[in-house]
Amino acid sequence: MTDVPALVDQHCHGVLRTELGIGTFEARLGGAAGPPAPGTTFFDTQKGFAVRRWCPPLLGLEPHCPPARYLARRRELGALEAGRRLLRGSGISVYLVHTGSGGPLTEPSELTEPSELAAAGAAEAREIVPLELLAERAADASGTVAEFLAGLAEAVHTAAASAVAFTSAAAVRQGLALDPRAPGPGTVRGAAGRWLAGRRTGDRLTDPVLIRHVLWIAVATGLPVQLRLDDGDPLPIADFAAATMGLGADLVLLHGYPHHRRAAQLAGAFPHVYADLGHALVHTGARAAAVLAETLELAPFGKLLFSSGARGLPELHVVAARIFREAVARVLGGFVADGAWARADADRVAGMIAAGNARRIYGLGDGPPESAGQG
Repeated sequence: MTDVPALVDQHCHGVLRTELGIGTFEARLGGAAGPPAPGTTFFDTQKGFAVRRWCPPLLGLEPHCPPARYLARRRELGALEAGRRLLRGSGISVYLVHTGSGGPLTEPSELTEPSELAAAGAAEAREIVPLELLAERAADASGTVAEFLAGLAEAVHTAAASAVAFTSAAAVRQGLALDPRAPGPGTVRGAAGRWLAGRRTGDRLTDPVLIRHVLWIAVATGLPVQLRLDDGDPLPIADFAAATMGLGADLVLLHGYPHHRRAAQLAGAFPHVYADLGHALVHTGARAAAVLAETLELAPFGKLLFSSGARGLPELHVVAARIFREAVARVLGGFVADGAWARADADRVAGMIAAGNARRIYGLGDGPPESAGQG
């Protein structure tokens, strides 16, 4: 059995504070724009089966109990107590929390702040700041292009003083897909003028020039930048990685599945590029060990990171952590059983991916040496 230490969840969101009925729970379990199709359920997915396997025992029920019974028990305990039990049963010791964006079906105000998540989970929490949100807030507070650009630069550098990383959901899809280079001052002013002229308060940032501009400001701070791939091919990252190599900012590729092998290749090709495992393993559920093995074929072990990517449901933190631990035990334990790896090396690599790599990249310091005992 491979020992896996307490985990650092290197990318997640807050959890919902409210009670949930079966419809609202399913919507957040599926992560879709609407309810499941008539006659179907999001519990009939790899993620849904994983929730039924791992979460009921933490609430005093047997594994694989029916969804209706599980949700009834959840309501009986109340959202606060159920969330506390689930988070504390996950084996996660540090949460790096993407703040300020609720995502589909969720307003940001409905989700717990990092300090609330830390208290509920008896863990530490640090903030990851979304770059698009900083730009949108700067635009809301600005009357001119000059005010907007100055306010944006100030906002990024102010955030860098307390955050552990920045993140962008649109950089790959709308910015770097066109041009990985930093835009020139004239181009930026022109784009800012056009965006501000047609923008209403609260509108989202979609202009590719401004997305690249704020991304390069973030790179200049030296903090890691997490880039969400949104199930897309990470090919545009290659040119951006080449352009940013040696500048001191690490790039972490999020949500690479089903292109996890390409993301792993980029992590192996560039010294400052890392690949996140969370989305791929949660998405594949019972087949997570196969996906982990494929990723380990291509990426150096010091370039891979655990995360839950969880948003809204504390169950998703549990599922991600348990699936990760089981996949690591199967894959690395198999290497040991076959004589390909020494047990000490398997434990060391498990610790790197579970927590050590994240602690190094995000400057979190050394964590507790003991295992969480859930491997």
